[in-house]
Amino acid sequence: MSAEAREFHSSLGGHAPTPLTELPSLAVESGVGRVFVKDESCRLGLPAFKALGASWAVHRILAERAPQQGPLTLVTATDGNHGRAVARMARRFGQRAHVFVPQGVHPGAVVAIEGEGAEVTVVPGSYDEAVRRAAGAAEGPDAVLVQDTAWPGYERIPGWIVEGYATLCAEIDEQLGRAGAGAGPDLVVVPVGVGSLAQAVVTHYRSRPSGHAPAVLSVEPTSAACVLESLARGEPVTVTTGGTTMAGLNCGTPSGSSWPVLYRGLDAAVAVSDADSARAARDLAALGVSSGPCGAAPLAGLRAALSGTGAEQRRTALELGGDSVVVLLSTEGAEANPYSVPPTAPEPMERGRAGEC
Repeated sequence: MSAEAREFHSSLGGHAPTPLTELPSLAVESGVGRVFVKDESCRLGLPAFKALGASWAVHRILAERAPQQGPLTLVTATDGNHGRAVARMARRFGQRAHVFVPQGVHPGAVVAIEGEGAEVTVVPGSYDEAVRRAAGAAEGPDAVLVQDTAWPGYERIPGWIVEGYATLCAEIDEQLGRAGAGAGPDLVVVPVGVGSLAQAVVTHYRSRPSGHAPAVLSVEPTSAACVLESLARGEPVTVTTGGTTMAGLNCGTPSGSSWPVLYRGLDAAVAVSDADSARAARDLAALGVSSGPCGAAPLAGLRAALSGTGAEQRRTALELGGDSVVVLLSTEGAEANPYSVPPTAPEPMERGRAGEC
């Protein structure tokens, strides 16, 4: 279904593949052949990749609904980008949206979601609690939960979201081919919240009928490393999360559908600090790539993996050498995350309605 999802995305007005930018200075720094950054700072008019999953899932939901049934309320929980994407798609397809956000989400992110016409409920608790509240609200009439994390009995719609994310991987393959790296990447570095994007990446590269399968490195905040902790224990666990500027990765429980794929398919996992992510975002900005804290996490993770005690062993385990090709998934632009905006800069919403990228 990933091919169908990509065809659907291509049919949407305003859709275009996002850039894959080569950054030679990062290749020199990392001791590899080439480093590319998949720049998701403007995807379907929004400053993050999440619209890929939300649009395909909403399309599939509405395709099964008779027109005479009237509009739906699309319900979801979010740390920012997913909720805004669902709200945007609800407005685009003539539906309603109700978005639950956990305590600590930046007010600027809440305003951006409200700017899409959604009703927003702030939950005095964690992301996991916001998900529980959203699931309860979606039990009402003419409502459906559009969540990017799965649990027993709720797997279908998260599966559609993962299918939508795969468009990003297909674009990378084509763009690498045009850049003379047609053999594909040797390492893909992906930020992880509940793990749905990483599930899409692992599935894409592990299911190709031929060609080189890259290593996949996941990156999380040190304050919300649920996948890293689950890998260490050999089973999915819930961790207590703390505050982090990587708001979209501030998740305490891996998605039930993602976990078995990540357990079998991830080659390595690392957690990084807010300071590391902020430094990476500044460095990417200096190189012309707009990246928020979540989007910059892969660069911070690559640096963590290839430096410090045990770096050479990790490099060997990832099979990285002087001619290796590395792809970093920068999943959000600076505008997507208000925590990435310097105090002296204008707030994101000052750019216009709903912060069009």
